[in-house]
Amino acid sequence: MVGLKIESQDRNAFHNVVVLAIAQAFIGAQLPMHFILGGLAGAYLSTTPCFATLPVSMIIIGSTVTAPFLSTFMQKFGRKFGFMLGSLCGAFGASISSVALYISSFNLFLLGSLITGIYMSSYGFYRFAATDTAREIFRPKAISYVMAAGLVSAILGPQLVKLTAELSIIPFFGSYMTIVILNIFGPAIFSFLRIPINSDVRLSTKKSRSLNKILIAAPIRTAIICGMISYALMNLIMTSAPLAIVGCGFSQGNAADVVMVHVLAMSIPSFFTGHLILRFGVRPIIAVGLTLLCLAALSGLSGTGLFNFFITLILLGLGWNFSFIGATNLLANNHTANERGKTQGVNDMIVFGFVALASLSSGALLNCSGGDIQQGWQLVNLAMFPLLVISASTLLVLKIAK
Repeated sequence: MVGLKIESQDRNAFHNVVVLAIAQAFIGAQLPMHFILGGLAGAYLSTTPCFATLPVSMIIIGSTVTAPFLSTFMQKFGRKFGFMLGSLCGAFGASISSVALYISSFNLFLLGSLITGIYMSSYGFYRFAATDTAREIFRPKAISYVMAAGLVSAILGPQLVKLTAELSIIPFFGSYMTIVILNIFGPAIFSFLRIPINSDVRLSTKKSRSLNKILIAAPIRTAIICGMISYALMNLIMTSAPLAIVGCGFSQGNAADVVMVHVLAMSIPSFFTGHLILRFGVRPIIAVGLTLLCLAALSGLSGTGLFNFFITLILLGLGWNFSFIGATNLLANNHTANERGKTQGVNDMIVFGFVALASLSSGALLNCSGGDIQQGWQLVNLAMFPLLVISASTLLVLKIAK
């Protein structure tokens, strides 16, 4: 970890960061697996190509629907039990998906994906949990360190797909059983968390604002919009990329390699993103992220060679890292402890709701736009620009307001 120096006040926070980083690295390996497999398994089970990416969309919908409830559950019963619940639901969802593959049921596979969304929702709160026991000056680093652990999951997840996708005569069955096993380790890992339940809430002297007042505050509004758009655009491209790669004549192994490099690009900058935020401020870092996302779209439009896919997904990962971690930090520093549950829950509901819409749009643009895969891939990349303009405008308004 770059420039690692832990003050005595932050030792408990660092302990929790280590636990969350381990969870991010190993249990989190299932997420790149789901993103690689979702579209491919969907294409295998579905009779309509337009619905191939629907399983990935169902995961995100499940996350969207459960985020406010899971955030409230964690505020009342603690992060530890919320994350344990997420892992158990991840195991249950993957088990259902395995059975669906065994009996060739697309509808059952969608149900398994929906339940898996509960795990994705809990996973989304790792970054916020890293800040619960941290002082404000340590929060950007805490978020970055947890996100940096995605470096391991970025390598582990795609490699597990390569090793397990063809273990059974039933395509992808072995991969989903592997995801079940990963989730089983969740409760043991999270048992080491030391995050008091609501202690900071009870000590808080600030009155909680209404949800409407929280959401219209300029920093919160900017954090939600930039986080929502950066995550949605990342998902828009990443959901369709494996299908586009295979559709352009490359192998499933090539698709797994591109996704692996993409997730590495999402994770590696996290070793220093927090330090950059402390040095340059959160707004410039978000702006850099949005610029990189724009360059990713331009790269995607420039061709459909394997090299183009690699460059596009690398830029996409880097852009997501700066913009999303920046947005997370902006949100975490602009609500009080007793506003945490409702603010973070609504934030993730909005973010992942928009991500779900992007995921659904991704499959439709790629497969059902009236052209071939290459034309569909062009449309997917073109769709990024209007949203980038919106997020950049919001960030500019915040700068002017300051």
